[in-house]
Amino acid sequence: MSPHADTVDQLRFVAVDQDDPLAEPLLAELAVEYATRYHAPIEGVAKWLRTYPAEEFTPPGGALLIGLRDGRPVTGGAFRRFDDETAELKRIWTDSRYRRRGYARALLSVLESEIAARGYRRIYLTTGDRQPEAEELYVSSGYRRLDKPLPADGEAYPLAFLKTLTS
Repeated sequence: MSPHADTVDQLRFVAVDQDDPLAEPLLAELAVEYATRYHAPIEGVAKWLRTYPAEEFTPPGGALLIGLRDGRPVTGGAFRRFDDETAELKRIWTDSRYRRRGYARALLSVLESEIAARGYRRIYLTTGDRQPEAEELYVSSGYRRLDKPLPADGEAYPLAFLKTLTS
């Protein structure tokens, strides 16, 4: 058993709006991390993270979930409608101080359950080619890497993944 297994059970997930204060750590830390990994200005990355309208991450087609531990946001992510049968995962994040504890895997499981409950049959996502931890998480969680990634934004060339949900 992982030394942090008991902490995953202490996570509580809440649905929030993109502008909720609980979502701010997710967006702020992602901006810093992406800017560092992809050598981009933080301000530009922060703006890019908000390019999708907030309503795309609200019911009925989407959601933004934040995992709280002792009331503190430690993990989070969102999904939105990609097509009638497919949801797209976006903004998967775990606070850098809380990584390697299973929080991202717990988040992914909760997101997948919510996606299935909304009637989607597939989950699509992209991740950057400088995020090997994310790629490892998705492959080990049953996502299949697609041969042809979508066109990239800027210099980051995303890797595309797909998972078919079982009913």
